[in-house]
Amino acid sequence: MPKTVKTSKVSTDGPNPVPESGGRTDLSMTGGYPLPVPRPIVLKSRHGLRIALMLAIIAAIAGGGGYYWWRQTLDALPAGIVSGNGRIEADEIDISTKFAGRIATLLANEGDTVTAGQAVAMMDTRDLETSLARAQAQVKQSLRSIDEARATLTQQQTLAALSQQQFDRTASLVQRGDATRELLDQRRQQLDGATAAVSAADARVAQAEHAFEAAQHDAELYQINIKDNTLVAPRDGRIQYRIANVGEVLPAGGKILTMIDIQSVYMDVYLPTLDAGRVKVGTEARILLDAYPDRAIPAKASFIATQSQFTPKTVETKTERDRLMFRVRVRIDPELLKARAESVRTGLPGVAFVRLDPQVPWPARLQNVVKK
Repeated sequence: MPKTVKTSKVSTDGPNPVPESGGRTDLSMTGGYPLPVPRPIVLKSRHGLRIALMLAIIAAIAGGGGYYWWRQTLDALPAGIVSGNGRIEADEIDISTKFAGRIATLLANEGDTVTAGQAVAMMDTRDLETSLARAQAQVKQSLRSIDEARATLTQQQTLAALSQQQFDRTASLVQRGDATRELLDQRRQQLDGATAAVSAADARVAQAEHAFEAAQHDAELYQINIKDNTLVAPRDGRIQYRIANVGEVLPAGGKILTMIDIQSVYMDVYLPTLDAGRVKVGTEARILLDAYPDRAIPAKASFIATQSQFTPKTVETKTERDRLMFRVRVRIDPELLKARAESVRTGLPGVAFVRLDPQVPWPARLQNVVKK
């Protein structure tokens, strides 16, 4: 009868197998001894892993170098075209009060597009309207004063004419001996007094007319001041900031809104000495925005700084001079901006390309130009 012994199941999990109770093994085939349990074989080749890692690093470096070379080849500019980084900017216009006062109404908000002459805010003008009513009343009173002065002048002119007739008649009587010279002297004094009264009445008429003109000017001034308290947009543009709110009392010159002039949009770039020295006002340029890399915006150089943006030394070598940077402004065509006013955005970063040599063609990526 074969001899059997109780054995345990061997768990192969982990580096040290753990026997588990439960099964039996026939020892007749093994000379009465249990068979040894084989351990799992784990192959660890550090050398192979190191080689694989090195190959992966070399492949990554080669791929990155190839991509960099491809980008450099793609972005390379031909001789005669230079570039500089910048942001789209526009002229800012502050809409401010002319007089101290309280804001009554705001008719525009941030982001609104406005046209030249459009009302954007109104100030409280009740005090000015009261002053205007008083000035208009003075105008009416001046008209009555003019009528009164002219009537007085007519009366004095009539008396002066009568005095002249009496003097002439008395003078004839004195020549015939029918009147005394004493009476003639009296008539002369009466005539002189009437003439003086006419001059005085004429002066009062002129004074009344001048007072009327002054009252009219006062009324017109109040009307202008009331009109100036209605703030309007001076140019076509977009409201950028709202600085004050309804009900606030502002001093003269207090800012209420800030707008951008959408017909004066530009980008400032900085070019080295050699490139900036070849740029002229009117030099053709193109702007490529990061947000729209496939559409080039036509522009022209409108300003070249006369001084470098870095403080130069008293004595400079050629290398130091080449490092000096000059600000160059390229401005977008106002007609193009007017046609695409809703698309104008400030603050967008991009690159401005300036063509120093007009004979050099634009690269392919700059030939897709935005048109009016």
